Order: sequence, then structure tokens, then C-alpha cells
Amino acid sequence: MIPDSILQIARRVAELGGRALIVGGFVRDELLGLDPKDVDVEVHGLELEQLERVLRDFGSVTNVGRAFGVLRVSGLDVDFSLPRRDSKSGTGHRGFSIETDPHLGYEEASRRRDLSVNSMARDPLSGELLDPHGGRRDLERGVLRATDARHFPEDPLRGVRVAQMMARFELEPDVELIELCRQLDLSELSGERIFEELRKLLLKGRRPSVGLRALDRFGYLRFFPELAALKDVPQDPEWHPEGDVWVHTLMVVDEAARLRDGGDDDLALMLGALCHDFGKPETTVRERERVRSPAHDSAGVPHAARFLERMRAPAALVERVGALVAHHLAPALFIKNAAGARGYRRLARDLARADVSLALLVRVARADHLGRTTREALERRFPAGDRFLELARELTVESEAPRDVVLGRHLIARGMRPGVEFGPILERCRDIQDETGWTDPERILDRALQMREGS
Repeated sequence: MIPDSILQIARRVAELGGRALIVGGFVRDELLGLDPKDVDVEVHGLELEQLERVLRDFGSVTNVGRAFGVLRVSGLDVDFSLPRRDSKSGTGHRGFSIETDPHLGYEEASRRRDLSVNSMARDPLSGELLDPHGGRRDLERGVLRATDARHFPEDPLRGVRVAQMMARFELEPDVELIELCRQLDLSELSGERIFEELRKLLLKGRRPSVGLRALDRFGYLRFFPELAALKDVPQDPEWHPEGDVWVHTLMVVDEAARLRDGGDDDLALMLGALCHDFGKPETTVRERERVRSPAHDSAGVPHAARFLERMRAPAALVERVGALVAHHLAPALFIKNAAGARGYRRLARDLARADVSLALLVRVARADHLGRTTREALERRFPAGDRFLELARELTVESEAPRDVVLGRHLIARGMRPGVEFGPILERCRDIQDETGWTDPERILDRALQMREGS
């Protein structure tokens, strides 16, 4: 599993009297029987300039973090670093600066790593496992434990990372780690860093709900007010016997995780599932014996936008999630109301503006439908979603919106000059196309111009 280029670099380092070690997640995943992806190499015994000279033989070298001794080589998805120690005389985070020390030794250098399961190393040449902090034993016990309680609080992001790892590996934090996480203040963190951990939680978590419950357990929901607002919001027991909106949301994200396919839509799927009921806290009302949340779909859109924008999520992703939140009820409603072909085509067009397909919308709606304890959900059936998707396929709008058949050039060919009249005529042509399914531009345009004359 170790890339040949890493072995070659490790041999060159050894020839110069140093030692290259594969560290962190690669070793953890290998021991868990997973396919390791990320490779981090820590080099002991060489100065930074010596390491740079070695790496230049394998490609151009970039200093992605020269202050921390982190180097990358073009063509290799690997971080190369030197051991680090803290200096209390510095002005960095919490009064510490970070200095590299190639002669520190792995046991001491690894104390700065967050968790024991991330503090192991593998010698790629000998195969030796270096495990000075008992990470392998903790993996076998299913436990997450701080490598060093003194160093753990140095980065508040570690609390969110613990929640992320709980979701991914279903490991349980020990009592000390829980208390350490509760003491961290996420307000010090940039939105981008939090978003990256949330992304991993949602995309890699076997059960994302485990990580979200951990955020609550550590007292972090105060940093995510949209999530905190879901707690204790009632739902009608006929449709949601599982409990409040928070409980339902946790079930929905787990169902969405079962629908991930490794494609580009997975992040929008997971965030759509997480945010789909953000409008319920402000719209939920009790009416006699019933609980209703009218227009919660549209009400949730601005809340989802604020949630994502605070974490500096890409604008295109914010728009995609907003479209999924706004229309997550559509598959069930279209079937209930026997919507016609025009409705499907228009919905496909509306969603396409946000780069969302009907197929993706159904995945979010399916997670919503199955993330509860109704009879259909327990039987894992979503007949409305199945029928909606079947009709979308028949209309060839499952994966993309209809393309406009009538274009400006067709109007020009009829002797019309470009101007303000073009817009209304093309819009009328689009309506006719969606209503009839016609694909002949001349036929559609004839009808549009007749309607124009008739008006």
C-alpha cells in the first residue's frame, strides 16, 4: 500500500543518516483494514535544507508551510515535515510558537498529535510500527484518547475533529477526552476550518448522527444556532412518531449517508439532508390535536444560507443546498397532487439554475421519508419518490432540465429584430414546450405567435 516513490525517498533519507516515517491517519486506517488515502511523512535526523535537496530529485519542491517544516513535491500527494516542538517564548496560538527539531525523537514529537490513534508511525523500509502512546490498543478497544492532555487544547478544532472521527469510525471518547473537548472554544476558529471537519463528518461518517450528537454532547451546538434550534421543536406524531425535529434530522442524515455514491453530488445531498427542516422552528404551530409547519420548506432557505455562509462554504454549494431545502417536499406533493408533465419540466428547470437534478432531489426526499419511524419508513418504502422518479425518467428530465427548443435565431429567421419583445416570446415558447413536450421549434413558435396575436 506504500507508494514506491515514498520508499525511494525513505531510502535516500536513510543513506544520509535520517529516518522517514509514515505518520498519522495512514497508519490508523491501515490497522483498521481500510484503504489509506492521505500520506504524511515525518523525517527525522535531517535539517530542512537536506530534506529539500533529497526531494528535488523527485520533482519541484514547494514550501507549503516553511515555518513548520512542511514540504510538497510536484506530482506526489504527500506532505513531508520535520518533527516539531513548542517554544513558550513565541507569540503563536496560546502563547506558543512552533519550532522544528530534526533530532527530537518520535516519542516526544508525537506528543503534539491530537489523539493516540493518530500518533502512530510506520517505518516504510522495515515495516516497524512505532506506537509510543498506545494507539493500537485504543483502536482495539474502540476508544478515542488524547495523546497528551497538555497539548490537546492547543487547537480548538480538535473538538470538532473528535466528533468527526466518532462518526467515521464509531470510536468512543474516554472521560478525559470528553472533558477536554467541553473546555474548547470554537469561536476562535475560522469558518473554513470548521467547514472542512463538518464536510468530513458528513461525507466519511458511517453514521453522521454520532458526530452530530457528539457536537451536542461537547456543548458545541451554541456555535451552530440553526442546529440548536431544532431541539425540542415538536412534530405531528402521525408523520413523525420518532420525536422532535432534532431527532428526525439525525435519522435523516444517517439515511442520506446510505445514499452516498461517491460522486460530486454527495456533499449537497448530505447538507441538504442536514438543513432540510431548518424552517420548522419558526413555522411550527399547534392546531388543536395537530402539529403543523406550513411553508417550512421555503422558510428554511435563508437559515441554511446563513449556516453555510458563516463557514465560508462555496457560493455554488450554498445555492444547491438552498434549492434542495426549498423543494424537498416536491416529490411527495407532485404525486399526491397528480402533477402533469409541465410541472416536472418546470421543476427541473428551476432546480437546474442551482445545478440540482430531480434525481438528487429525490435522494434528499428519500432520506427525509426514511428518517422517521412511520410504517413505510420502517419497511424502507418510499412509493411516492419511486413514482416521481419513474415519471421524471419517462419525461427525460431525471438528470437534466429540458433544453430550450426555440432560440433567438429562430425569431430572427422569422424577420424579427432583437429587442425587448424577444424575452416574452421565448418565455411563451418555453411554456408551450413544457406543456406539450413538442421538439419542433417551428411548431412551438407558430403556437406562441398565434397566442400573441390572440392576446
